[in-house]
Amino acid sequence: MKVLILAGGYGTRISEETGVRPKPMVEIGDKPILWHIMKQYSSFGYNEFVILCGYKGHMIKEYFANYYLHSSSVTFDLKNNSMESISSDVEPWKVTLLDTGVKTLTGGRIKRAQELIGDEPFMLTYGDGVSNINIKELVEGHQKSNKLCTMTAVQPSGRFGALDIEEDGTISAFKEKPQNEIGWINGGFMVCQPEVFNYIKQGDETIFERDPLESLAKDGQLNCYKHFDFWKCMDTLADKNVLVKMWESGEAKWKTW
Repeated sequence: MKVLILAGGYGTRISEETGVRPKPMVEIGDKPILWHIMKQYSSFGYNEFVILCGYKGHMIKEYFANYYLHSSSVTFDLKNNSMESISSDVEPWKVTLLDTGVKTLTGGRIKRAQELIGDEPFMLTYGDGVSNINIKELVEGHQKSNKLCTMTAVQPSGRFGALDIEEDGTISAFKEKPQNEIGWINGGFMVCQPEVFNYIKQGDETIFERDPLESLAKDGQLNCYKHFDFWKCMDTLADKNVLVKMWESGEAKWKTW
């Protein structure tokens, strides 16, 4: 089963980083967040990826063009203009980098991959979210549901603290808003049947999270997989700094490999 990763948006809410690189190439530690997402899937045996590129997609292409070289010990014979790999620690990945257009919206990007997917089910996620989700359980849940699409639902941590305020204005308690008061949101990490492509009807102008998903839900074809553990979207620079701190401290909860 191929894994489609949306990696073409502008990432305007983290413009401090995305002014010079696409959002999926923003680094957590010394690796782009895209690499972290791929490692998660790979740890469950899914090693074939289709990266849906757009904004500054050439940087993603250049990263993978040099990936083998940067991950290997090599000998260069300059006189004979040859290179010999001594050892390599690369993952068994097959990566297709699909140029889906700079201005194409999420549904349009997915639709452009239809020919590559064919009549097989596929997985789909965003290029800016990490999680310790059990991919095996997700796929099994999708297969049992007999639905066309399964979406992972998550409860993000509250961005603001909750206050208990007395009548005289005294703050009697301050606490971070607990997850169970936030509600469930789309966390990506979807599994789709090929019929999902039929719900993308406006070409490049289709926002996948609007008409396609809304229509799937209306038709009773949208299944939910609830993930109660770690999930984090790198939406802002503050989010990135949290992930970097977790990684550098050895407490990266999404590291399942």
